[in-house]
Amino acid sequence: MIFKKNIIIVIFSLFSVSGFAQETKTDNQNKQVVTDTEPSFAKGDNELYQYVLYNLTYSEESKIKYIEGEVTLSFDVKADSTVINIKLISGVGYGIDDEVKKLVGKLKFLPGVQNGFPIKMNTMYSFPVKAH
Repeated sequence: MIFKKNIIIVIFSLFSVSGFAQETKTDNQNKQVVTDTEPSFAKGDNELYQYVLYNLTYSEESKIKYIEGEVTLSFDVKADSTVINIKLISGVGYGIDDEVKKLVGKLKFLPGVQNGFPIKMNTMYSFPVKAH
């Protein structure tokens, strides 16, 4: 009975540890590629959202209509931390989407790291907006 409990504990431990392992992918040439980290804002997501919230300029029309929602952007973070290829995935209109794109385009992000080297990598963020 003790042997059976030990086996169950070992199996459970193996599965729980594998959840924290690095993600391994295979590219077209069957080489293993390990993604170490995704791009991120150096000061954290909370600071990023606060920056956008406090620096976003709303049009008068958006304020009158109390426009709110989310602006979702996809963009590449280059190895030098700059942001390029900003694309609107979904937005709220009234010029707000373009303003969020401008703000994000001015920022520096920590680049993605793959096999120990910084690389250009795509990321996506959704920003809550509320024009009042």
